[in-house]
Amino acid sequence: MKKIKDGLINEIRDRFAHVDTCPEQGKRIFFENAGGALTLKSVVERSAELAAIPDNQGRDNPASHELVSIINQAKSDILTFFGASNGSTFVGESGTELLFRLISTAILGAPDGGIVVGSTLEHPASVSACDRWAKIAKREFVRVPHNDETGTVTADDYKAYVTKDTSIATIVHTSPVTGMSVDVASIAKLIRSIAPDCYIIVDGIQHAAHGGLDLDSYGIDGYVISPYKVFSRHGYGVAWVSDRMSILPHDRLIGSPENNWELGTRDTASYATFTEVVNYFDWLGGHFTDSTDRREKINAASKAIHQQEKELTDAMLFGVNGQSGLASMSEVGIIGGVDNPQREGLVAITIEGMTAEQIVSALSEKGIRTHARKADHYSGNILKPLGLDSCVRVSMCHYNTEQEVTDFLGAVEGIINN
Repeated sequence: MKKIKDGLINEIRDRFAHVDTCPEQGKRIFFENAGGALTLKSVVERSAELAAIPDNQGRDNPASHELVSIINQAKSDILTFFGASNGSTFVGESGTELLFRLISTAILGAPDGGIVVGSTLEHPASVSACDRWAKIAKREFVRVPHNDETGTVTADDYKAYVTKDTSIATIVHTSPVTGMSVDVASIAKLIRSIAPDCYIIVDGIQHAAHGGLDLDSYGIDGYVISPYKVFSRHGYGVAWVSDRMSILPHDRLIGSPENNWELGTRDTASYATFTEVVNYFDWLGGHFTDSTDRREKINAASKAIHQQEKELTDAMLFGVNGQSGLASMSEVGIIGGVDNPQREGLVAITIEGMTAEQIVSALSEKGIRTHARKADHYSGNILKPLGLDSCVRVSMCHYNTEQEVTDFLGAVEGIINN
């Protein structure tokens, strides 16, 4: 397939704010994308523009009518981005808050007596919601063990734990700690073959910026993302629910439509800024397909992004521009293994004799932004079984470059040899 070339990478980087400089630190390489990706300049501009408008939706005036039009367009754009031909989409406080809402609704609304199934790979947002609401609904909560060596979980892993009494199941699309993706469609198919009426909810927060979405093919009931991890801004999350889940009893105003999930006046800028994200995918995809269809261009962009990030992670692992890769540095440990096809733009590492905090600090001194993950309530489910207190998460996106990887590898080598 076509690749992101030098000329195009410059155009791509020009569309993002603070691509190579921090307003506080100065020049830096940004390898902390899993903590929050860079923000599109168009998102910043659109957000500021709409923040200044005093009107609300639902009034009989031109400004209000335009706000409603912006929201409706964004909802259509979100469905296109998700690859969902039906169902409802809406915004909330954050991805975490939306996972809590969807999971609690499914657990309280499903027929009595069923069990809740998740996995040990999942983010605490899903696990905490399942644990809390399963107790309230007096349901058993079962967790499928993930594979420590590969850093992922499969349908075969779920198979031993799913029964005909499984009423609610959760799946994480990509781990924010290991960076490994999960085959959602195969797990959902396995669950449906055993418990066809199960409500299946997916945490897509880490995956959305890296691998493309196709909700129609997954056979699920809920999907949640955090837009700040896919080139938008903080302050909101986006959720999709299937038609059957949309009408489960849930928090809504008395007399409002049965499938309405929005509470209070919506932030028009949340919707509008996600349209800017979809516009970006549309623009990028236009470089890889001659199609004028928006969905096809989004798919083309997602494939190009995935390819670019594979090349970046391969360069980091195996070396580039004459610089040795992490795999050849004996002091470096790589979570999930070196040759792992499920990896999505993220390499989690350790260095002998150093804590993750020390490594992150040393890299920061060289102008490279990474993040330490500790064996706490966020990442203990991944790190403790490996006997690790912490690791360094090095997370990339398609706008990063081979030269940035080269500089990072040189910095790691220097830290090891210091």
